[in-house]
Amino acid sequence: MRHRFGLATALSFLVVLAACSGTQSPSSDVAKADAQAPTTYQVRMETSKGPVVIDVNRVWAPRGADRFYLLAKRGFYDQARFFRVVPGFIVQFGMHAKPEENAKWSNAEIQDDPVTQPNVKGTVSFAARGPNTRTSQVFINLGDNSGSLDPQGFAVFGHVSQGMDLVEKIFSGYGQTPEQELINVRGNAYLLENFPKLDYIQKVTVTP
Repeated sequence: MRHRFGLATALSFLVVLAACSGTQSPSSDVAKADAQAPTTYQVRMETSKGPVVIDVNRVWAPRGADRFYLLAKRGFYDQARFFRVVPGFIVQFGMHAKPEENAKWSNAEIQDDPVTQPNVKGTVSFAARGPNTRTSQVFINLGDNSGSLDPQGFAVFGHVSQGMDLVEKIFSGYGQTPEQELINVRGNAYLLENFPKLDYIQKVTVTP
């Protein structure tokens, strides 16, 4: 199964966002309700391009903010590759370096949040493959995608407050070529072998 959303361009097409791993159930630990995040918090990502800071506002999308907080605090995004980059559209990440971690989270779905903020340049939303299917993958908007993504329910939970210029420089030469199914089962081993130029997140820290 794959997560999809529409991209309004001269030639409209569907962009696959996130895959899930069949019928495997999330572990009991992962399946627990996400702890409530602070009303506002910052996630600093030390990336291969430099530091990028995401400011999160829980009021915008409570469930998404809670899940992102949990994953960031656990170090889930450390060493994660920016595996899908479409210039002018999105930069996507959120698949773990280790396949066993992907297996734990790929079906740990959360309910949707209402869309309260537009998907404009610099904002951050969760990927989804349909209603109530958000897990761990997120994307940063590289342009104003509000006309296509807002009606489809992609709820913004934060925005890039520092380093957007670096986000725009993230390597895009592979486009949408990396296969999510293979990332799911092989992790970074697959990406390093086949897509060595991908930029990545070295370390994530959360404040507070």
